[in-house]
Amino acid sequence: MVSIDLLLAYGATYRKVKRQEFIFKEGQMASFLYVIEEGRVKMFNINDEGREFIQGIFHAGNSFGEPPVIIGEEYPANAVAMDDSILLRISREKLLLMLSENPEVHLQFTTMLASRLLAKAQNMKDLTSYGPEHRIHSLLKQYKKHCGCPDADTLKVELTRQEIADMTGLRVETVIRTMKAMEEKGMLQIENRKVLI
Repeated sequence: MVSIDLLLAYGATYRKVKRQEFIFKEGQMASFLYVIEEGRVKMFNINDEGREFIQGIFHAGNSFGEPPVIIGEEYPANAVAMDDSILLRISREKLLLMLSENPEVHLQFTTMLASRLLAKAQNMKDLTSYGPEHRIHSLLKQYKKHCGCPDADTLKVELTRQEIADMTGLRVETVIRTMKAMEEKGMLQIENRKVLI
């Protein structure tokens, strides 16, 4: 994403958050773009039955909250720290100034947003058109790509079964049963309760 030095030059400030602390809540006006320096953050919604649906999990180096900040709307989801985390935050006004004065950064930013939009479209297709095995397999492929791991290499998945369930709209029991079947088919490996793809 954008270099820390550039963000700081345009007035970004640090914010430390504790594990399980909310960074923003759904419906709150989007005033800041956040970049994770240390830790992990999840964005999620809660449905009428109280079930969580994870929109995304972000790691060090990732930004989050971009679309509503850029267009001056409300955050469409909650964001909470999954670990004690250190974030950089930049206000909407300063972000827009930085992008307008740095066309190469603007292009990188736009490319990243387009990539996320494409992944969201794929997720919607998976959630509405396919069964559990396809949903899980597609999520794990996206996760591997997001981590920058080549297809030929093996990656340990740092997602819990519950997080996989919350990201695919499945029940955790279905995820466990389906992943066991996927292991038997050679689609993934499970070692010491960790998934390898």
